[in-house]
Amino acid sequence: MRALCLIFALFCLLTANARADDAAALREAYLQPLPGLDDAGRERFFRGRSLFRQSWVIAPADDKAAGLGPLYNRLACISCHQKNGRGRAPDGPDERMLSMLVRLSVPGRAADGGPKPHPAYGGQLNEEGIPGVPGEGRAALSWIELPAVTLAGGEKVAQRRPQVEFIDLAYGDLHGSLHSLRVGQPVYGLGLLEAVPAATLVRLAREAKPDGVRGRVNRVRDAATGRDVVGRFGFKANMPNLRQQIAGAFVGDLGITSPLFPSENCTAAQAACRVAPSAAHPELPAADLDAIEFYLAHVAPPPQRDGDAPQVREGAALFERIGCTACHRPELRTGPAPRFPLTAGRHIAPYTDLLLHDLGPGLADGRPDYRAGPRQWRTPPLWGIGLVPRINEHSQYLHDGRARNLQEAVVWHDGEAAAARRRYVELAPEARRALLAFLESL
Repeated sequence: MRALCLIFALFCLLTANARADDAAALREAYLQPLPGLDDAGRERFFRGRSLFRQSWVIAPADDKAAGLGPLYNRLACISCHQKNGRGRAPDGPDERMLSMLVRLSVPGRAADGGPKPHPAYGGQLNEEGIPGVPGEGRAALSWIELPAVTLAGGEKVAQRRPQVEFIDLAYGDLHGSLHSLRVGQPVYGLGLLEAVPAATLVRLAREAKPDGVRGRVNRVRDAATGRDVVGRFGFKANMPNLRQQIAGAFVGDLGITSPLFPSENCTAAQAACRVAPSAAHPELPAADLDAIEFYLAHVAPPPQRDGDAPQVREGAALFERIGCTACHRPELRTGPAPRFPLTAGRHIAPYTDLLLHDLGPGLADGRPDYRAGPRQWRTPPLWGIGLVPRINEHSQYLHDGRARNLQEAVVWHDGEAAAARRRYVELAPEARRALLAFLESL
């Protein structure tokens, strides 16, 4: 009997250790490289990862990471993309935006056809400044609770929307400006999304779709070539490729110049910013931009879990049946990718079409972005979405974090998604649980 007890105790210990190992692996699921990298590729991957995690310092400094600011939001890329995952909104006005920012513009179009920056504050609010340069101000976020939505069977879904107040502004008020709240987006699977041919997106936009779903491509300016091309990254698909997405975030969020964006993020109204010292020119050299691009091009999306479980399979069928896959395409195919061959010629399951869709007045931010209207948003990829609570330790969704769980996010859909939303609301409770179980498996 004693031997049996010892064997059982050992079994329990091994099982507990295995569960702990599985939990630890899930917490690292957004950080893994695509399989198949050779030794040289893995070395480039980890070099890029170190730069992505690096905290930048103020110039002048005897440090390769010098160049922060003059205006900035955070010290490192990883600040808004913790563990490569999803950022979150503050709980209230007394909490700072740690992984969120505010885009700014004024009515009209810039010379490149994009949003027209605010003449005093530029394209986004930078709350921080280096010594001698005042930060632009602060955005204080409050939440307004809205009437709950009643689902079939009587379940009620709470809803809220954000309200922002700008305080301590350094260059006058923002009356008449357009603004849009944005949380940090996940950064895994980006190389695979970049490898989907632009022709595929154009074809998807032209396809006939049910329920009044349309979908369109955004056309944006490629900073390297000066041409208008298909956009695919960002909440409004306002970035054409991964390299420009990275360089834009560096100059906008950190005040770090690069070969694509060599000018500091100062406006004509910001005298102290314009005369502040800079580091090297550019502060992020091409080799470092290459390394970060290689890293983010090769971060793998996490695989689905429990895909064969009966409830998950039922949920996947319901997801298609009620019309969600008209926008959240379960499969795309990547094309040639000469710079990053590991991403080429793959069938991928990102659950997006990378197109813009009108999601109705409730989610409208009132701010156009190239050809994206105030009510239009790019279909966000859903791969990895079920791991947000485990990895990022919150359950906020949508572009501004207003949805506090996946069900709230579904219920916010409107516009082109109105028919799919109505069918979801009308599902029996057990069917809704199956659909949510499917989303949680991704």
